[in-house]
Amino acid sequence: MQKREQGKQVGASGGSATRRRREAVHSAVEAATRPLLLPQPQPIRLLHPHSLALLSKSTPPSPSGLKSELTWALNTLTLLSFKEKDEVRKDATPLAKIPGLLDALLLVIDDWRDIALPKELVKKQRVRLLGANSVVTGFGNEYEVLNSNDVVPRPSLGSDSSVIETPVQKSTTKHHPAAWWFDEDGLFNLDDEGRAEKQQCAVAASNIIRNFSFMPENEVIMAQHRHCLETVFQCIEDYVTEDEELVTNAVETVVNLAPLLDLRIFSSSKPSYINITEKRAVQAIMGILGSAVKAWHCAAAELLGRLIINPDNEPFILPFAPQMYKRLVDLLSLTATDAQAAAVGALYNLAEINMDCRLKLANERWAVDRLLKVIKAPHPVPEICRKAAMILENLVSEPQNRSQLLAYENAFAEILFSDGRYSDTFARILYELTSRPSNKVATARGIWGM
Repeated sequence: MQKREQGKQVGASGGSATRRRREAVHSAVEAATRPLLLPQPQPIRLLHPHSLALLSKSTPPSPSGLKSELTWALNTLTLLSFKEKDEVRKDATPLAKIPGLLDALLLVIDDWRDIALPKELVKKQRVRLLGANSVVTGFGNEYEVLNSNDVVPRPSLGSDSSVIETPVQKSTTKHHPAAWWFDEDGLFNLDDEGRAEKQQCAVAASNIIRNFSFMPENEVIMAQHRHCLETVFQCIEDYVTEDEELVTNAVETVVNLAPLLDLRIFSSSKPSYINITEKRAVQAIMGILGSAVKAWHCAAAELLGRLIINPDNEPFILPFAPQMYKRLVDLLSLTATDAQAAAVGALYNLAEINMDCRLKLANERWAVDRLLKVIKAPHPVPEICRKAAMILENLVSEPQNRSQLLAYENAFAEILFSDGRYSDTFARILYELTSRPSNKVATARGIWGM
């Protein structure tokens, strides 16, 4: 009886397996004899690179907060903003001229900037007096316990520790209610996923703005757009903690706009969104000039060289000249040829400005030695060697520098007779050093072989 039951089970399983194979063969034959059906084409959202309607459609979703729409808008604008160097678009549209487009992109970056840094790095210093001269024990008078909009009690630093009432500057400081205490615990922070999404969108927006700056049609508009300049300089200022790609895009944007950039825009009557001053802008540039990232300090040197061409920028840049010369001379000692090129370009423009710049540069240690090293190496770009020789000629044109440069006359004469490309320049340098009436000692030395 048990064997019969086992036989039934085996037969049932075998029959079902055979039946399944038969059905599979039948379906395969039927599929082979069925006429071939091509898949229906899916509707495709067309990209018209030069359509103003498409660009206008890309603008509104940017501040809307919808991830899918924002992603599509950023991807579309990235494609439209990219342009090869040799590409000539006959019907290219200046994207920065489209109303609201640049502001919408800046808003994406500003949204990330609001939450970019960890709270420990951005919150202000709070003096914990542990109940001294405070209404609430343990927190001090920085917290507005009474929610007063008129005055804020602040402890004095005197021996009697009396409470001084100081008016609140409503125009510059934000009023935080007592409920602001709970922000200490970070209960309302975005999660890591939300922060990452905002960061990616900000980097994409900065890349689009960078691409905008490469188009000559957009340069004038962007160089006069205060919000744009304030945003990129703020990103540069926080290069230590900010996303590296975001900082790189900001630096390249400013470098492209530098020939048209007037730093006085930060004190103009145009509406300001971020409190960036001319001094803070130059300090931000000096910060990345001293960084170890090659792309940053090369771009900073090139940026300073372009900004100094505008006479209106001189009062803001020249106070940082001693730090600038020292760092630029350090860049000349690097083996990277692009760093040397950026430093020579900046020093060339600085030496052309005024006498004070030439005097300070000549007194900078190793400046002449490293300029000669760039020429003797030689640098792979002949224009860089020519500019280095022109810097030396500008230095020797100042009578106060000749006594220092006389120590290098043998090196100058060696280049004069060995390299015909720069012989004219070094002939003029030696003429300035030796043929002046005040240089009797130099004339007696007879560097011409007599």
